Amino acid sequence: MSTEVLPGSDTRQDTDIRPDLSPGDGDHERFAHYVQKDKIVDSAVSGTPVVALCGKVWVPSRDPKKFPVCPDCKRIYDSLPAGEL
Repeated sequence: MSTEVLPGSDTRQDTDIRPDLSPGDGDHERFAHYVQKDKIVDSAVSGTPVVALCGKVWVPSRDPKKFPVCPDCKRIYDSLPAGEL
């Protein structure tokens, strides 16, 4: 990364801006997510990724009972009409 001093000041400015190439999983990895039941079964058989209500895409491989529920999934689930998921 390079920096330059702005004219007339002691302030430095980054001139080499790099995009964030991280997968963006962050806190998603720490939660159990809500997914349609039939999609979970299909994923277990075929290994295809599932999409949680919050938008996380992954192939489930951990016991969800060991993690707290994703707050975004819960908020979305609670706003759905009964039996929607």
